[in-house]
Amino acid sequence: MSFENSVSKLSPPVQELVSSVIKQDSSLTGKTEKDQAEVVQWIEKVGQGDVIKPDNFKDLNSILVPRTYIATNYLTAADVALYGALHPVISKLKAPEYYSHPSITRYFDHIQSSPQITGASSSFALVKFDLVNAPKIDRTAEPPKKKEKKDKVAASEPVESAAPTTATAGAAEVEEKGQKKEKKEKKEKKEKPAAEAGKDGKKEGKKAGGGGKAAPAADEGEPAPSMIDLRVGHIIDVQKHPDADGLYIEQIDIGEETGPRTVVSGLVNYIPIEQMRDKYLVAVCNLKPASMRGVKSFAMVLCATSKDGKEAGIELVQPPANSKPGDRVYFDEFENATPLPQLNPKKKIFETIQLGFTTLESREAAWVNPMTGTPHKIRTKDGVCVAPTFVGASLS
Repeated sequence: MSFENSVSKLSPPVQELVSSVIKQDSSLTGKTEKDQAEVVQWIEKVGQGDVIKPDNFKDLNSILVPRTYIATNYLTAADVALYGALHPVISKLKAPEYYSHPSITRYFDHIQSSPQITGASSSFALVKFDLVNAPKIDRTAEPPKKKEKKDKVAASEPVESAAPTTATAGAAEVEEKGQKKEKKEKKEKKEKPAAEAGKDGKKEGKKAGGGGKAAPAADEGEPAPSMIDLRVGHIIDVQKHPDADGLYIEQIDIGEETGPRTVVSGLVNYIPIEQMRDKYLVAVCNLKPASMRGVKSFAMVLCATSKDGKEAGIELVQPPANSKPGDRVYFDEFENATPLPQLNPKKKIFETIQLGFTTLESREAAWVNPMTGTPHKIRTKDGVCVAPTFVGASLS
């Protein structure tokens, strides 16, 4: 089906909105043949109407969890169509209803705030969301499942034997009671010293003013950009990895007394080694160290990837002029927060926040809050970090 035919199946107001946006920017139909096919496919789904029914919001919310845009990694006519079709439904929802579908709410608010939408039509009024009082998402991990003991499994399996006589059954019962008593006595012996030690510990804690309670974990709560430790780095040496054609091994000075950190980056196919030497950059410094083809990497270089994909180019995110190794890099409105010593890889903190990393029209690096659409620029005390040429790039 052609783009025009798919649009013709939309409701008249949505057709008008899509046509208006396409007149402003024809590339929103898709920049490649593959993208164009995806755009048409999603517009067809929107035209059929099922995807925007409240009964199907759970499925749509799941689809949007990892996505900023519905069809590609940039705004397209499919997003405009989905936004227009959702508008009459979303605009009638009350807070508890849109709270229950956070990814749809985040997506809708992001699309309605885009310049293409705000400048296209006055028929679609801005929908305001009360995000300040939104309930926090419970990220408590499920308790680990207890493994069944082998003896329990064995006991549950049928045993081919004659039925026990009353005498043998009685003897077995006496033996079982004796075993239980013996186990109980052993358990009490083990627990008694531990309990006494616990009492002593509590007394000592009270004397020291600790109250006997453990301090809360530093990374409790929702992932926030301030948890990420970003610093200015300076490449003082770079070599190709001897055992991997696509990897560089860099020595990066980030202002630590212990000397430069070894960092492994998969940039050989995207940035010539001459453009890596002596470069100032932004480094992610509190990821868990990871071995890459036998070499342990102790940080990550923050790069901007073209909105058209890796094949279109990757650039180093640049700190402001006159930056020094070790200068703190932070997010607007989060400058007073302290990053975590090390991110817990199981909690996917960096991966969650990184979805909102982008470069603005000014090429300035920023984190866009997925719930509010508000950009928070990535900066140092001397200015904002930028990508040399890319607009709308993803950062990683």
